[in-house]
Amino acid sequence: MSRILEPLPTAALALLAACAAPGESELAPAEPRAGAAPNVVVILADDLGWGDLGAYNPDSRLPTPHLDRLAADGVRFTDAHSPSAVCTPTRYGLLTGRYCWRTRVKSGVLNGRSRALLEDGRSTLASLFQSAGYRTFGVGKWHLGLGAQEETDYSQPLVPGPCSAGFDHYFGIPASLDMPPYVWIEDEGIEAQPTAERAGSAHRRQGGGGFYRGGAADPGFEMDQVLPRLAERACGWIEEAAAHGAPFFLYMPLTAPHTPWVPTDPFIGSTQVGWYGDFVAQVDSVVGEVTAALERSGVAGETLVVFTSDNGSHWPEADEERWGHLANGPWRGQKADIHEGGHRVPFIVRWPGEAQAGAVVQDLVSLTDLYATFAELLGRSLGEEEAEDSLSQLAAFRGTAVGVRPSMVQHSLDGMFALRAGRWKLIEARGTGGFTAPRRVEREEGAPEGQLYDLQRDPGESINLWGSESEVVARLRAELAAIRAAEHSRPGLGPQSGS
Repeated sequence: MSRILEPLPTAALALLAACAAPGESELAPAEPRAGAAPNVVVILADDLGWGDLGAYNPDSRLPTPHLDRLAADGVRFTDAHSPSAVCTPTRYGLLTGRYCWRTRVKSGVLNGRSRALLEDGRSTLASLFQSAGYRTFGVGKWHLGLGAQEETDYSQPLVPGPCSAGFDHYFGIPASLDMPPYVWIEDEGIEAQPTAERAGSAHRRQGGGGFYRGGAADPGFEMDQVLPRLAERACGWIEEAAAHGAPFFLYMPLTAPHTPWVPTDPFIGSTQVGWYGDFVAQVDSVVGEVTAALERSGVAGETLVVFTSDNGSHWPEADEERWGHLANGPWRGQKADIHEGGHRVPFIVRWPGEAQAGAVVQDLVSLTDLYATFAELLGRSLGEEEAEDSLSQLAAFRGTAVGVRPSMVQHSLDGMFALRAGRWKLIEARGTGGFTAPRRVEREEGAPEGQLYDLQRDPGESINLWGSESEVVARLRAELAAIRAAEHSRPGLGPQSGS
């Protein structure tokens, strides 16, 4: 079973149509609270694919009952995208409303000892909510650098870090679960120093687990206990905040199902898609724990929940063939790639009393849009130097398709750019820009310089129209160049596209 790599729009559209109505919730939806600003919970999965969820892909081989229920109770977006096909840039864009390629990170990702990426004074979702009187909590994978030194000194306070970015409290790990040092962050410090040394593991080794790098570790750090501890801390903070009474913002960037795949019992062997599938099942369970904590604390009806992923699944064609599962749905490519499988992600909004339950929105959405959306929710206007690439999707969060975003910029692991504008998608170069071969294709005499796809007719990105749609190519190239030169794309600050 391979992803669509030839013109099969009928099959792709059939899949989209088939998942237009997620299954009914087994539990009654939460009762809304009238006349008050909602609590906000943002859950960001790590390397979870569009096609992993049953609500998106009826042929998914993975059980995702809690996420399917969330979709049934809320609004499901089918054309939502991470601003990058890898993790650090997406986290920057989500928290700031600004494309990460405007920073020093033009390609790749940070590591566990990188200095802080967030600029001094840069506003974030956390500081936005903090300024509105919310309690702000972060639980999970940070991966935005820590400290001001070129190499993080974990014996010193982690400043700048999450607390400098507006979080009252933060608990989690510095970077990906496959990157040393393997330590726990607690606010501006760590739980224990990395005095042990952990050997690395080969990529996708037999017997499960998967790749992780060798390096320094807290002697008590256990990889398979990371997800359970994050869930425990998040649920505890929800209960504490609910008892406190003030509104709260919880940002929960999960460490899974990114490698290493380390599900715990009883998830081991719970799916037919190996350790990856078992880890996805555990991610779904964690979402269930969080929503249960909201219900148990009596605040589910007054809490807006967003669930999404930082990029597509790291799921090459070999895994598709082996397991018979399309983790990235009908889309071409995988994590790190410039094609749709790299950055088209699940995006679900549950907002009792406001979001139309079971609605499906096909509007173009970027994770950078969370900032402007929440600013409008709080009744706050945006300044000139914040959320430069963010557009409010508040109406769409309620289930109303209004098409506020005519275009967006997309970015791959190695820094390849694409511009999506309506039905068109222009990619500046040839190749994938990511994990799938070939990463880059040298230009040959008479060959197209880049790629242009009509996603309405060719959702599998198989027919390159660069040579036959010269006017479209010229227009989109000019727009992309203008956005990059202007340092912003929000209306009133920079250029906007027509489709």
